[in-house]
Amino acid sequence: MNTNNVSDSVPGFQFFMTSFLKVLEDGSTKHVRVIIDDVIKLEGLTPEQCAVRLPSQGDTQVVNRIAWVRTYLNKAGLIKQVSRGFYHITPNGLEALKQPGRIDIKYLKTLPPYQQWITSFTKGKNNQEAVNELEDSSTPQERLEAAYQTLTNEIAEELLDRIKKITPAFFERLVVDVLMAMGYGGFDSSNGQVTQYSGDGGIDGIIKMDKLGLDTIYIQAKRWENTVTVSAVRDFAGSLLSKKARKGVFITTSSFPQSAYDFVRSIDPTIILIDGEQLTKMMIEYNVAVAKNKVYEIKRIDNDYFEL
Repeated sequence: MNTNNVSDSVPGFQFFMTSFLKVLEDGSTKHVRVIIDDVIKLEGLTPEQCAVRLPSQGDTQVVNRIAWVRTYLNKAGLIKQVSRGFYHITPNGLEALKQPGRIDIKYLKTLPPYQQWITSFTKGKNNQEAVNELEDSSTPQERLEAAYQTLTNEIAEELLDRIKKITPAFFERLVVDVLMAMGYGGFDSSNGQVTQYSGDGGIDGIIKMDKLGLDTIYIQAKRWENTVTVSAVRDFAGSLLSKKARKGVFITTSSFPQSAYDFVRSIDPTIILIDGEQLTKMMIEYNVAVAKNKVYEIKRIDNDYFEL
């Protein structure tokens, strides 16, 4: 299944505004989770559509979009919060359902409550920016995550380019640093080392599993441009056997063929294959060779505070 195609088939959040009001049209008061389930049923969304997650792997795309609809409709005065998580439709919401076509942001902008709420966010924006927001099918959280993902991908590409230009010895030290940053060796630098000479049975580095050194991981690091051959992976497996080792990590700046993954699944020693893309993601996640530029905190309401 092509996840991207499924993601593209998920309706934009404005699409759910009408159905959100329709499930409350009978005057009932419902919890937002029930409303979301009812909207999904009403629109006939498939399990595949409902399974698509945001880049952060938090909420699903559908849940996130319907939840944001609640915010927009509430600010526009079309629904009202009765108690924590519970909503019902307002007279203005019932009137909105009489409008031809689907309810969208363009319609919400004709309502005074919404105009008052949105004014502070649109100050300083030009007309084109306003049009783009009206036509955007993603929620504010999705736009934020998409921007974050774009920046991260650009950093990863630049990082991989820099790594390919360093010396083999520097690269070997780098991969040990990455594994240490992940917690192997108990964060004790003395538990991770680069082998002191070339040709050491195909082993470029050694790191202890924990601070006590109860087990050892052997590392091979290849700063290659071309795809790593399966024979190179076989040779590494042979080096592990010669040392009676049970665990190994093969890291490269390039990639591995499917045959290499099939091979490591068929042998007794555990060998983890990490390609260039995975390596840069790990470096960014564990702050190796990168530095924090700016941190944005996304706040939420602490509902427990109001229950004291």
